Amino acid sequence: MSSKTLTLPARLVRHCLHKPRVVCVDPVRLYYGSPQAAAGSAIRTVDLRSDTVTKPGAAMRRAMAEAEVGDDVFGEDPTVNELQKIAADMFGMEAALYVPTGTMSNLIAVMVHCRERDDEMIVGDLSHIHVYEQGGSAQLAGVHSATVTTLGDGTFDLDQLISKIRHGYPDPHYPRSRLVCVENTHNIQGGRVLPLSFLQELRSVADKFGLAVHMDGARVMNAAVALAVQPSVILQHCHSVSVCLSKGLGAPVGTMLGGSKDFIQRAVRARKTLGGGMRQSGVLAAAGKIALSDMIGRLEEDHRNARRFAQALVECDPSLYRVDLSTVESNILRFCLRDRQMSPAEFCERMAGVDEEEVKALGQGVRVLMFPHVGGTVRAVWHLGISEEDTQLAIQKAQFVAQQHKQHENAP
Repeated sequence: MSSKTLTLPARLVRHCLHKPRVVCVDPVRLYYGSPQAAAGSAIRTVDLRSDTVTKPGAAMRRAMAEAEVGDDVFGEDPTVNELQKIAADMFGMEAALYVPTGTMSNLIAVMVHCRERDDEMIVGDLSHIHVYEQGGSAQLAGVHSATVTTLGDGTFDLDQLISKIRHGYPDPHYPRSRLVCVENTHNIQGGRVLPLSFLQELRSVADKFGLAVHMDGARVMNAAVALAVQPSVILQHCHSVSVCLSKGLGAPVGTMLGGSKDFIQRAVRARKTLGGGMRQSGVLAAAGKIALSDMIGRLEEDHRNARRFAQALVECDPSLYRVDLSTVESNILRFCLRDRQMSPAEFCERMAGVDEEEVKALGQGVRVLMFPHVGGTVRAVWHLGISEEDTQLAIQKAQFVAQQHKQHENAP
């Protein structure tokens, strides 16, 4: 990541007059926008907020510019059709559909699997579908959700799942169980990879009770790399999957929805209803083709850098950070602060700010962008925009913050 010179808006300068020479950052905005540095200061920025901040490289941009296109709503965009064929083959499924976003893709899957307004899906209580997608299944599809407790590894207890399944249809008092959803890797639980044995057992339960299994596989390619298996090995246990192209795979937009031919035929109708039918979308699909052909293998680098950073936090002196290394399985890291007097929001503010003391100690200013996460933790995410050098800078900044915090604690 190259050095950047950034300018602080005048209004923020006025806001920070009570702390001269320090960049003030609103932690609430860390996830949504990049804080800016003091005027005239050349600093390095390491953006660990999310793998959604990735940008298409030169080869991807060139492919987009040169893409052969047609009307995809008519099924006539050759680049989209080719991408869908590539994805279906990779997933080990009969067909795939290019969709603008992951949220839309998950919603389409729910709409196809749960076709009546008295249907119900069972989801983890910490799943992205349940927490971060505005309840779209209920709001737009009329589908009720029952939740099971998400465990630390992203799975849930199958006996609890069975207890949530409705029986006695068409008893007018209850909805009808139709679908169970899983998330792999699991976002809130820190990029945990679902064990293949769990998925196999889940599918057996689903088949026994006539349920479909949908995987929110926004980062399933990270799971495949972590397990050193082909994506189809994971997805053989699912009826449908949603795979994001615009996170670690680096495309600017798009998600692939995979399933049977009948499922995708119905999904095309649902996509149109939700406003997701695009015309000459081969310009975007061209980036998706490169994402699937060239960008999966390099995800291992992100996993390696995340673990390297986690190890450095464990070894940091003074000991400010608490990390369970056994949970660091992919590109997402969650960690806690040992000193409860420093909140995750304050820590993120310090990591994103630059002062003269830091420049003197490190030889330059380094802004590391993270954001406060659930359960009093901090989340950091590695991606193709973060190099080994960037990771080392983030380590140095975390060590500096820990040392600075101890010095301020010991000050009279």
